[in-house]
Amino acid sequence: MATASVARNAYLTCYNSLQSLGWALVLLRLVNDIVETKSLRGGFSAAGNVVCFLQLAAFLEILHSALGLVPTGILFAFMQWLGRSHVLFAIVAKIPEVQEQPPIMITFLAWSAAEVIRYPHYTLGLLGLCPHWLTWLRYTAFIVLYPIGALYGEMLAMYLSLDFIKDRNLYASSFKWLPFDYHFFVVWVMIMYPFLWLLLYLHMFRQRRSKLTKRGSGSNRHQTAISKRID
Repeated sequence: MATASVARNAYLTCYNSLQSLGWALVLLRLVNDIVETKSLRGGFSAAGNVVCFLQLAAFLEILHSALGLVPTGILFAFMQWLGRSHVLFAIVAKIPEVQEQPPIMITFLAWSAAEVIRYPHYTLGLLGLCPHWLTWLRYTAFIVLYPIGALYGEMLAMYLSLDFIKDRNLYASSFKWLPFDYHFFVVWVMIMYPFLWLLLYLHMFRQRRSKLTKRGSGSNRHQTAISKRID
């Protein structure tokens, strides 16, 4: 059992470390592109290939949940991965005209800023070295970054893609057996997106309350124990 626990921690530490480095690279490329071009139109060309690779690798996190390697609920892990992946792979990667739009840069910036906090938090937590300020940042930064990435970036990317999807009849062969086309599907997803996003957002607030309260309670108990010893 101890060997299995060590192997689990070693694997998760390696995975989260690689994701940390990958998203740090994405953020560096995005910032460098903005500085050099003075524009928000180069997000995909600057870091799209790395973002696609990291997002594809993030499917492992669903398996982590399913196998019980992490305490995260599989439903929420799948919803978050699917929302990003649909926008990234089915829309942005397939429509060059959308790739050059500023919302893609904003989306990638929000994603990378969130992940250079989240993955190091997981990594250091596994090593027992996570400072309180990083835990606080992990469960606070999402309040701003998540709406920017999902409601602004992802939804606007879908909206900007609608004309291209309709004109090119995108994924017609995949939807030919269905009573609706991909254009209708994306419109439907856009309508449902705020409601699904709110479920995830509220879930993250519950996590925040649990994690930060737990940390605060632990500190209070420690201070109480010290006071008793002094008394």
